[in-house]
Amino acid sequence: MGPELEGRFDGDGIVRVAGDARQRFYDARGYGYPLEGNEIALAPVEAAHLLYRGDLEAVYDERSRSGDENEGGNDDTEAERLDFRSFVAREPGDAFGVRFLVYADLRSRGFYLSPAREPWIGETLECDFAVFPRGKGPTDGVIEYPLRIVGERTDIPADALEEGVLAVVDEESEITYFEVDRREISGTSERSLPTGVEADLLADRVVVWEPPLELYERTFYGQPLEGREYDEPTLQCSLVEAAHLAEREAIDIEAETVLERGREVEGERFDRRLAVYETLRECGVVPKTGYKFGADFRTYSDVESVDDLGHSELLLRVLPANHVFEPRDLALDVRLAHGVRKTMVFALVKNGSEGGGRGGDRDENADIEWWSLERLTP
Repeated sequence: MGPELEGRFDGDGIVRVAGDARQRFYDARGYGYPLEGNEIALAPVEAAHLLYRGDLEAVYDERSRSGDENEGGNDDTEAERLDFRSFVAREPGDAFGVRFLVYADLRSRGFYLSPAREPWIGETLECDFAVFPRGKGPTDGVIEYPLRIVGERTDIPADALEEGVLAVVDEESEITYFEVDRREISGTSERSLPTGVEADLLADRVVVWEPPLELYERTFYGQPLEGREYDEPTLQCSLVEAAHLAEREAIDIEAETVLERGREVEGERFDRRLAVYETLRECGVVPKTGYKFGADFRTYSDVESVDDLGHSELLLRVLPANHVFEPRDLALDVRLAHGVRKTMVFALVKNGSEGGGRGGDRDENADIEWWSLERLTP
């Protein structure tokens, strides 16, 4: 172990450490970035971690103290010596407390990580830290994932989602990690439809009379009125299913009639959900109600027959693009999906709801972003 090292805050909010700091902290363990000679610069969270471990003896913070003027009329200047406790008490930086907890946790798991901006790394990222693969550091040029950190009371706008990892620190300082990814939607389910099948619109659903067996057994529309015991099923379809079928003239009800009823029943949600439903069907994915799971849809990507259906893969929640997530709700959704062996996906509809609602015209070119969130153990 070398001599005890101390750091000093400079005017840019970084901590400078000289001596053999480059060899001990940067080269060997991936802290900070090099300055001239053996001096390095540390972000406050890096300095706090070294103080916490006892690798850094203290940090000196130069400040101007008014009240004791010397003969020349100038304020006395002192450098205050900060140990770990006094350093952390100052909370040097935005959300310092939660960032330090996550930084220390990942370091304890064997990861090196750096602030996600120059000059720590080669480019500035839209996140808090760049996490490197185990055994690698900032000089290797490989990032395992970008990391964003929030407290459990910090809202997350949907349009601020980024690929990478989201760490949420709760009120008891426990950390939950979520892997955030854009989701590709694709499947191989049958998409062929009949033409002009007789149907009646009820209050909040549509009954389809004497449909071809394939409409239920191969393409999985509706539920048989007769339950599982049927020869030629009479199908009960949701308004979203019926609107999709009516627009393609598979049933003999005017599409606009079903659209108007859907808006009466669901309000502006109906157009968003229909835009997502139709996109899923066009991609070869079968959506069915996700009500039992607290979601809009559950989905099947490769339906050949309802007799050999298998488990659904995704739980899908449909939201407007300007939605704001609460971390608590994200945790609930992801935990539920994980518990039933599914992946939680959020469909963010940019245009599908603006023209909808009661009496509005539906935007048939709704722009949808698909985001999946899953629990991650680093």
